[in-house]
This record gives sequence, C-alpha cells and structure tokens, in this order.
Amino acid sequence: MNALNQTQDILTFVWWLSLALSILLYIILDGADLGAGIFSLFVPDEDERGAIMSAMAGTWDANETWLIVAGGVMFGTFPFVYGSLFSYLMVPLALALWGIITRAVALEFRHLAEKRYQRFSDWAFGLSSLATTFFGGMAVGAALLGFPMTHVPDQVPTYVGGALRFITPFSVWTGVAAVIAVSLSGGLFVRARFEPSEPIRQHAARWTNVAFYLALAAVAITVVVSSVIFPWVSSKWFGPHFWAWGLGGLLVVFAIVKMRIASAADRDFAAILWLNLAIALMAAGMLATMYPWMVPNTWTIYAGATPQVSIITFTLAMAGFFPVMLMYNWYQIWVFRARITKLAAYGH
Repeated sequence: MNALNQTQDILTFVWWLSLALSILLYIILDGADLGAGIFSLFVPDEDERGAIMSAMAGTWDANETWLIVAGGVMFGTFPFVYGSLFSYLMVPLALALWGIITRAVALEFRHLAEKRYQRFSDWAFGLSSLATTFFGGMAVGAALLGFPMTHVPDQVPTYVGGALRFITPFSVWTGVAAVIAVSLSGGLFVRARFEPSEPIRQHAARWTNVAFYLALAAVAITVVVSSVIFPWVSSKWFGPHFWAWGLGGLLVVFAIVKMRIASAADRDFAAILWLNLAIALMAAGMLATMYPWMVPNTWTIYAGATPQVSIITFTLAMAGFFPVMLMYNWYQIWVFRARITKLAAYGH
C-alpha cells in the first residue's frame, strides 16, 4: 500500500482505537446477554427463563448495535483487511450470525408463542447464545493466528486458503474460553437484574462461583499459550518493558479481586463494573501487544487503511456517531435498571 501522510496516519490510528472500542463495548454489553442466555439452558423454571429474556428486552438491541458499528468502521477505514479477513472467517462468522439472528427471533417472539412453543424458544435462545459466543471466540483466535494472502504487484492482497483453515487447536480453545468468560458475565448480570428474594439469584451465585474459577484458569492458559506460540507476544511481554506488562497484570488481578468482594457482598452492580474494568484492561493490553498489527503477521493498521480522501470523508461523516451511540446505550440502561421477578417473564 502507498505510504501514509501524517494526517492519514493519525486518523488511521484513531479509527483503529474506535474499532477496538466498538468491539470492547459489544463484548461487555452483549457478552452479559449471551452469558445469561447460556445460563438459561440450566434453569428448569420456565418463568425464570422467560424473565431472563425480559431482563434484557429493553437493551439487547442497542448492545448488538456495537457489532454493526464495528463492522461499519472496519469497512469504511480498513477495507483491505475487511475483504480478506471476512473471506478467511466466512464460516465461523456466518455461524455466529446465525446465532445472533436466532436469539433475536427467540427474544421477540417468545412472549407471543403458545405455551407448547415457548420451550422451543427457550432452547433456541440458549443454544444460539452458546453458538454465537463459541464461533465468535473461534474467529478471534483464528484472526490472531493470521492467514496467507496473495502478493501480486499492483493488486490488492486477497485471502488464499480453504474455508476451514480457521479450525486449529488454538481457535477451538479461544471459542471455549469465550464461553467461559461470558458465562461469568451472564451470572453477574442475572444477579444484578433480579430482586434479592428471587431463588434464581442463588442459582446464579453458584453458577458464578464455578465460572469465576474456570475463567481464571482460562485466562492463565491463554496467557501461557500465547506467550509460547506467538513471537510478537513474547517479544513484548518479556522485552525491555516487562515491568509495565507486569504492572498491567497486577491491575487486572486487583480488579478481579474487587469484583469477587463486591459479588460476595451482594453489590451486584459494582461487581459488574469491576469485571468490566478487568476486561477493559486486558483488552488494552491486547491492543498494545498487537500494535501495529491489525491481523498479526498479515495486516498492519497502516497497510490496511483506506486512502486519504476516503478516510477523511468517513471521519467527517461518522465521527459524531459515537457520542450519540454512547448516550443512547446509557439512557437505555438507566431506563431499564430496575430489578425484576420471575413474574415479569415473557408470556405472562
């Protein structure tokens, strides 16, 4: 790709951060919904399952909008990465999209269905939440491994490889780890959304305790494996500034400990905030580790950026969209902040 001038260089970096912010907000906000959906598979009471859907009915659509924003930002500012990466990840992203569509249909129509079909909607909601999380996690792991491209002079590089190249032990593991992570977030979400007297909160507490230790193990395994198989990871983590990475790790541990303390004290909203802080810190560490790569060993953020005129036009058109989205998200969360009981179940 052509060399970038200073203005384009700065705008490319800012939009890369904006893309990362969009994905992070999707993981934090819709991750709780996905985790609650997975949790609902193990809830025997049909009213409690319906109430879990009701708990997110006012916010799930805005949460998922951040995924659309992320796709729009990538298409508008990193079209070369968008084209090749989506060709590489066609299968897992299509399966994740199937999950998103299915759970949306289940959420919207569960309360309209006859009694005998509500159980079907419950299973569709839970299994599609699981599928979206697993295949989304697989896509992230596959992207971190990079992919082969053509290198024809004066032509845009394109993906070369099979449709199933994304399947590797590491990508399968990141899919499993994603399921574990959102299960923890979903358990905290359920506890925060139900009245203290509701039995489902005790069920969610037991679920959260198990998910917490599984999540700790998943993070530890992912950190160790990443440092072993990715040279670009180990060169930064164990390089001259290893102390900064160690400090970042301690901050993550601090946030996790505070989350456990808040959860044990039934300060559910605080527990969610501390967990989200830990996720944000780990995401920041991941970005710093990857820089300047967008897809490690495949695309840098500057090589994959759109030409100067396009990125300036996109900036002028879309820069004001992020504050509006943030205010909209916060307003929805504030409006639907009240705790509920299982009597609020869809279908009543």
